[in-house]
Amino acid sequence: MRIIGNLLWWLFGGLEAAIGYFTGSLALALTIIGIPVALQTVKIGMLCLWPFGAQVRQTSSPTGCIRIPLNILWLVFGGLWACLVHILFGALLFITIIGIPFAKQHFKMAELSLAPFGKEVILQF
Repeated sequence: MRIIGNLLWWLFGGLEAAIGYFTGSLALALTIIGIPVALQTVKIGMLCLWPFGAQVRQTSSPTGCIRIPLNILWLVFGGLWACLVHILFGALLFITIIGIPFAKQHFKMAELSLAPFGKEVILQF
């Protein structure tokens, strides 16, 4: 069921969203300052490629006190807009019965795009 869900996700916009996240990640990686943010956009892009069966959870690695300021900067410089877009598409998909599983995936991405530092994506193929 995960494979069918992921294929339908790709067909109806998930692949384009992942390409958008990867393109943004490449642009951010061109600068030295943008490399930590580029790693987070790659994380969200991977979730866009394989949302069905993927899990988002807190990391166990000690990142110290830098996680909070990085998440605040992320939120100010684009994370809020990414979260709002995923919430909007999730709400639109939630209206239909067929779109409810896809809406849940958008809500999962909204949570990750709100504060990606300190979280990890576990993909299950």
